[in-house]
Amino acid sequence: MKTIKTFLFNRFNILFPLLSLTALCIILLAIRSKSTHSFFYLFLAWNLFLAMVPFFISMYAKTREGLKKYKLYSLLLLWLLFLPNAPYIITDFIHLRLSPIKWLGFDALMIAIFAVTGIAFYLFSVKDIEEILFKNFNRKMTSGFLVVLPFLVGFGIYLGRVLRWNSWDILHKPSHLFTDIFEIFTNPLLHFKAWLFTFLIGFLLKLCRWTSDKFLFNTIGF
Repeated sequence: MKTIKTFLFNRFNILFPLLSLTALCIILLAIRSKSTHSFFYLFLAWNLFLAMVPFFISMYAKTREGLKKYKLYSLLLLWLLFLPNAPYIITDFIHLRLSPIKWLGFDALMIAIFAVTGIAFYLFSVKDIEEILFKNFNRKMTSGFLVVLPFLVGFGIYLGRVLRWNSWDILHKPSHLFTDIFEIFTNPLLHFKAWLFTFLIGFLLKLCRWTSDKFLFNTIGF
């Protein structure tokens, strides 16, 4: 417990902006719901919670020194399964087509702040896992994995947004999920949109990571 408290104190410069963004998201959602008497955008709160999950998994893994290999592998697999949920919120802009005209600007701003918050959780989580991977695995293998990671996340977002799969469906409906994935990989031309979506999202996440490395992480000493 003392180790976790010390760790949280040392990460105040990271946790404070993340929690501040989260609070701003909830305030905007509350204003929207109260003013319109509509709970339509309440799903954003759930999506934001899911965006936090990989961050807290990676933060927990970083506090645990000397984890046994099977525990480390389990945490990394769980983290990878939930990671697409963090930047997934950027796809929630599609719901703007259902917003009333007079609330369109507010709704766009609200979703944008939720999306920025989700991407922030993604970036800090990946940064933590990167450190863990370089400490526990071969450097060349880790570097290769980090190059591919944004595109894996992009593919995961496609599975969630377009095919409507959830992270936990790998346990609930594994055969159906793997059938869909197998179909995409074995018929790439037929599923051109899936690959286009994957690479566009992957490129966007790479751009976000490059920007954060250049302007954000050094500024806050992360």
